[in-house]
Amino acid sequence: MTKIKKWCALVLSVMLVAAMGIVSVNAADVSTEEVAASTAETGITIHYQNSELAQPYVYLWNSLPTNSAMSDSYPGEKMNAGTNGWFTYVINDVTACNMIFTDKDGNQYSPELRRTTGEWWYKNKRWTSYDPDQVDPVDSVDMREESIYFVMTTRFYDGDTGNNVHCWDDSQANNPDSDPAWRGDFKGLADKLDYIKALGFTAIWVTPVVTNASGYDYHGYHAMDFSTVDVRYESDDFTYQDLIDAVHSKGMKIIQDVVFQHTGNFGESYFCNLFEKDTTKDLSNLEESMVPTDLLLDTFGLNSPEEYWAQKGAVQYSQRLMLMKNTSYPSDVGNSKGSLPDKKDYDSVKLSDSDKYNSNNYYHTGYFQSLNWDDWTCKFAQIAGDCVDLNTENPAVAEHIVDVYSNYINMGVDGFRVDTVRHIPRLSLNLMYNDQLYSAAKASGNNNFLMFGEICTRYTQIWYRGHAEESTPYYTWKESNSKWADLWSYGSSFDDINNNMNVVFDHYLEEDDTSDEPTSDNAFLNGITYHTPDRSMASGMEAIDFQMHRMFGSASNAYNFAKSTDQYYNDATYNVMYVDSHDYAPEQPDEKNRFAGGTQAWAENLDLMFTFRGIPCVYYGSEVEFQKGAVIDVGPNAPLSTTGRAYFGDYLEGDVTATDFSEYTASGTVAETLASPLSVHLSKLNAIRRAIPALQKGQYTASSSYVTGGNMSYIRRYTSAEDGVDSLALVTVSSGATFKNIPNGRYVDAVTGDVQNVTNGTLTVSNIGKANMRVYVCCANGFTGIDGQIGGTSSFLK
Repeated sequence: MTKIKKWCALVLSVMLVAAMGIVSVNAADVSTEEVAASTAETGITIHYQNSELAQPYVYLWNSLPTNSAMSDSYPGEKMNAGTNGWFTYVINDVTACNMIFTDKDGNQYSPELRRTTGEWWYKNKRWTSYDPDQVDPVDSVDMREESIYFVMTTRFYDGDTGNNVHCWDDSQANNPDSDPAWRGDFKGLADKLDYIKALGFTAIWVTPVVTNASGYDYHGYHAMDFSTVDVRYESDDFTYQDLIDAVHSKGMKIIQDVVFQHTGNFGESYFCNLFEKDTTKDLSNLEESMVPTDLLLDTFGLNSPEEYWAQKGAVQYSQRLMLMKNTSYPSDVGNSKGSLPDKKDYDSVKLSDSDKYNSNNYYHTGYFQSLNWDDWTCKFAQIAGDCVDLNTENPAVAEHIVDVYSNYINMGVDGFRVDTVRHIPRLSLNLMYNDQLYSAAKASGNNNFLMFGEICTRYTQIWYRGHAEESTPYYTWKESNSKWADLWSYGSSFDDINNNMNVVFDHYLEEDDTSDEPTSDNAFLNGITYHTPDRSMASGMEAIDFQMHRMFGSASNAYNFAKSTDQYYNDATYNVMYVDSHDYAPEQPDEKNRFAGGTQAWAENLDLMFTFRGIPCVYYGSEVEFQKGAVIDVGPNAPLSTTGRAYFGDYLEGDVTATDFSEYTASGTVAETLASPLSVHLSKLNAIRRAIPALQKGQYTASSSYVTGGNMSYIRRYTSAEDGVDSLALVTVSSGATFKNIPNGRYVDAVTGDVQNVTNGTLTVSNIGKANMRVYVCCANGFTGIDGQIGGTSSFLK
């Protein structure tokens, strides 16, 4: 803990000067909103809980509209004991105030904090506007009710030009000063939350936030320190915690992109601390901002950082890899494409026994140098020069990963998108990661935390090149045989880790047969009756639906493939669907370029995504076909402005205020963006999905006993006696259809407001044209109906 006596004395001296009218309140500590609110309702109530503190105090300063609430003696104000370990203090007659929680001796138990008018709770380094020990109406929602807008934070909107930074390789990419790679930031994203809400999205997926280090790290996937947030995202007056709070204040969720499988090649502060980043220096200058540690210098007999940097780049890289992976091991993994592990991989020692190079075996060793993207070796080898593979079978690695990401959960993150899942054995995830992170989420008060993985299978069959263990649905299942947990070692000795890797090989051989994989009816109606899904074998790692994604060059192809293979997922209603992303687009027209299939194809794809099973996700800018046809990513080999990761902020200039989801007022360029055909289309689709529970969590059927004549036509239903919900929707996309054997009664189309009174169990929709849609909702007695048309018309929904 940090003593604050001297600091408090300094603050008090500044207060005395301020009282004489010489010093004003620090502008960095006071926002314009706070100044504007200085005449508003006053009073702040703070609640604090910390099991380490029997009696907390709070030191107060820098209040508005006057300094009346400032503590005039050290260590501050004694807080009043309440129930369940909570302490409370009321600050009267103020609209904003700075504070630090301490004990009676002045030991600091929080960073410098600031709150405005209202009632606030502080626990686990997180502010909430509700008692976190009680159910939170935002956090407690099933995440299938959400729709996701995916932003690459640095390329979305620039809210603070003061934190703009070039990557070290920006000059190679020819990114000009007007468009540095690190441009967008948390403040900018918060500034445009109303834009995302105006489109109707209820959740935001942000690229990794952790401290990064590589030549081209603006995307966040090259971690240098998992435990800290990269300063290039933050502003002096706006942190990641502020972003999380801002998202929640809009009634929205935040999904954090996380990496378990690798770090960058400059080491990682816990697993292999090779550099200290000096954030007071020019972060665009590699040699100024990155200070080699003694570990790196001493190991290779270097006397100074200058001596390290004087070496050739290839030598520097090889030294880093030697310390991280012990690359002295010769490659002894000879496999042909599609092969299974050879017995010699059991008999050979696969770990580092050096006390210098990868001494804790936190990384896979250089023994695994032969990478085949399509078989078991992809789980043990380095997948790229800047993605150095952690030994995910080492319990010490898992423990640290769980610890650091639990801290982000405690900050209020609502879910994780997990990177490079297919490069981690499912057995390791199931035994050491998934359940532990869900337990952390429940402990933080979030019982509906969602994790979904990038199980990248660029393939148009459900079983990836004949391997169950490499396939997307495979990761959604727990282990069905308890023997694997019995064989697993939970210690971190050399023998324990070696054992676990051998168990993984055994598991691969025994579980890889695609003919013996489990199936599920969790996504399917029983006739047209909803049944309680059996989630007992769910792994907790849901999946990005890579097969639908690959096939979205044609919505009907994507639909028909999913319909025929959904039984292989534990529960496909949790699949996350997108057309394109920061990595890939559909196979057609070109997977390496942002989708350029045309506006009508986009609209049809979106119709399916927002009414079919699963959670829809849209990559930033798709609402205006941003950068359509542009190559998505070529690293530092072209300016970002020419790629699918270009800066989007120019489309967002102006003002927008979302009065509710899909409801807004706007002016300037952002108003034009929101008026684009696909933006209007998305806003209406979001409104329709949000109003109909069957479209969020429902099971489906396309059986000819109930649906005939349509290309993409299905019935969805969700029933919850506990919530008093029975929602039934008849959906047809781009064509007419006949729905049979359905309940009689009144049906209302959410698209047009048309009413049909069914008396003979049949409802027929005539041909409606490509990208148009009908969603007839049963409004008969006992069903959860709608009042009429939802949203206005769009260029396609009419």
